[in-house]
Amino acid sequence: MNAPAATIPRPSTRGFGPGVVVCVCALALILMGLVVLSSAGQEASHDAFFIFRRQLTWFGIGLLVTVGMATVNLDRLRRYTWVMGAIAVVLLALVLVPHLGLAVKGARRWFNLGFMRAQPSDFGKLALVFCLAHYLGNHQRQVQSFWRGFVAPMAIIAIFAGLIIREPDFGTAALCGMVGCTLLFLAGVRLLFLFPSMLAGAGLFTVMVIYDPVRMKRILSFMDMDANKSDGSYQLWQALVGFGVGGLHGVGLGQGLQQRYFLPEAHTDFVLAIVGEELGLLATAGIAVTFLIIFFVAFRALRRAPNLYEFTLAAGSLLLLIGQAVINMGVVTGLLPTKGMSLPFISYGGSNLLLMCALVGLLVNCFRRWDRPVLRTPREL
Repeated sequence: MNAPAATIPRPSTRGFGPGVVVCVCALALILMGLVVLSSAGQEASHDAFFIFRRQLTWFGIGLLVTVGMATVNLDRLRRYTWVMGAIAVVLLALVLVPHLGLAVKGARRWFNLGFMRAQPSDFGKLALVFCLAHYLGNHQRQVQSFWRGFVAPMAIIAIFAGLIIREPDFGTAALCGMVGCTLLFLAGVRLLFLFPSMLAGAGLFTVMVIYDPVRMKRILSFMDMDANKSDGSYQLWQALVGFGVGGLHGVGLGQGLQQRYFLPEAHTDFVLAIVGEELGLLATAGIAVTFLIIFFVAFRALRRAPNLYEFTLAAGSLLLLIGQAVINMGVVTGLLPTKGMSLPFISYGGSNLLLMCALVGLLVNCFRRWDRPVLRTPREL
């Protein structure tokens, strides 16, 4: 007769759990975004509150996505990983087809669904994390081998990043590459294989930028912003003007001039500049600190992951979220060359907001699983 299993409680965090902290921070950022879009979106549409209402609708859908991802059984969802990856690859390929993908300013990155423009790269980023987590979790013992531990996962990264860079979307492709290589490093892939490939990838990326006139113009404008403030660096220059005008406390919500007269598409990629102008440095710093809290709380919780699959899934979700925020804030403040990438939770856009809500839900799901007690038989104790 088998002895009954004993319950071993997992170590839990004191006070609020990491899932609660991440959810509260994400909710605070979304509410901040709605407040700012109620002002910045007024100049983007004939209807003064059209952008605000649309984002509020996506927020409601995003809540459902967050709850769904936070409660889904990850073991069952894992069975459909390659199906998810195949769908993402097909969508990334279809968006490149004329008359299927919507071309805007020379880039074919969107599907026009009528009620929204959907970026398949957002779903592709999520699918990439799932595919890498699933593969590395299944091949943990071969992670330091050349073919199964390095070549195969690098091929997965190359497929997703290669299709995205064809749109072209250099920034998102670079983000996928950086997140993917970081996950391989955290999983234990040998640096002897990983480091040279990262150097080669960076070199290839640099060559592609040099031979792309649009991207090269952005780099040159970034290097001499003052001389190009009326041309290639116009958006960045106006964003910095907005930060300077806003000062410590801002000019007041709805009182800013940048989104009205000077800064185009202020409700999307450069929404942080509107925060700086209308609400000031304190609000801008508060957004940065909120992202830092998400990072440090989630990063500390990663050590409780019971297996490589869940560790990689949570780490990849965190890296995508924080990586996109860092790139956006770096661009808007002039630390990085201009790149069209949304500020998570705050910039206007349905598909990206749903992606960020899904990432938050995944983090919460993992943290909840890690807090559950583990059953152990007497033979395992």
